[in-house]
Amino acid sequence: MNQTVTNKPFIAVLSGQRQAVPPIWMMRQAGRYLPEYREVRAKAGGFLDLCFSPELAAEVTLQPIRRFGFDAAIIFSDILVVPYALGRSVRFEVGEGPRLEPLDTPEKISALATEADFSKLEPVFEALRRVRGVLAPSTALIGFCGAPWTVATYMVAGQGTPDQAPARLLAYRHPEAFSKIIDALVGTSIAYLLKQLDAGADALQIFDTWAGVLSPREFARWSMEPTRRIVEGVRSARSDAKIIGFPRGAGALLPSYVAATGVDAVSIDWTAEPKLIREQVQSKVAVQGNLDPLALITGGAALDQAVDDVLASYAQGPHIFNLGHGILPETPIAHVEQMVARVRAYRG
Repeated sequence: MNQTVTNKPFIAVLSGQRQAVPPIWMMRQAGRYLPEYREVRAKAGGFLDLCFSPELAAEVTLQPIRRFGFDAAIIFSDILVVPYALGRSVRFEVGEGPRLEPLDTPEKISALATEADFSKLEPVFEALRRVRGVLAPSTALIGFCGAPWTVATYMVAGQGTPDQAPARLLAYRHPEAFSKIIDALVGTSIAYLLKQLDAGADALQIFDTWAGVLSPREFARWSMEPTRRIVEGVRSARSDAKIIGFPRGAGALLPSYVAATGVDAVSIDWTAEPKLIREQVQSKVAVQGNLDPLALITGGAALDQAVDDVLASYAQGPHIFNLGHGILPETPIAHVEQMVARVRAYRG
């Protein structure tokens, strides 16, 4: 792991430098558990309206930083802005999630654009510039995209499904056609991430939320290899780019993912086996995670124990404290405060 001199603890860990007190942030930290977010969300109208308002997106990005003093902010956006830039119809139904026009046949896939219109995403870049302009120098700013496999699952089905079976079936039945979706997403994601770095992001995260539904062979083909291509593409233009991968549910395949992709860190879910992670993953790259979001909802002694378990498992190496997935809307703010205080009291 490369050593980089920085005043940002989050970036220091991504450079392989263990911190006595692990830096901390939360996935989905700008969200519905905060009353100030709900106020802005109501003002914005639709979800994409919020994502594409630089002023409002910057505001909700900064809200959890003001309230909790996290070591990193992640720009408020969504992984499905990439298919939107590729000309796909994307909308969000209240209470039901995203809706896209399905790409569920080879014929439909053949008409998919391969060049994105990044003018559609200029509001995201402007929000990044605004946030970077007011963040403290010690606070990192994270840009992100969805991994091609996960984004493709929504593009194929037109929505989320319990196990993303429509995309899995299409990938088995028509791998060449499915590869066209992946290729378009790889190229667009590289350019999108580079533009986020240019706009002020200090680091990047690639979210592969649905990696865990793939068999080992399909995981290598549709999760690891496209991610490797993105990392390589970004680094060919920005050799110092810091990149976190999050192949949720990868489990025992995580060591292979790290070796194949070249990421600087992996985010792990709460089911990860600590010994395997320490010996075969954290010995190579930094680890981010992995508190169970339900422990955060529970609070009290159960939360203290869960926080202590994460620290005992990973804080002796390069570690960023985070959740094993996004914070849930019903999480009490007092429990987040309890978690932050316990992590910050740690002296490893």
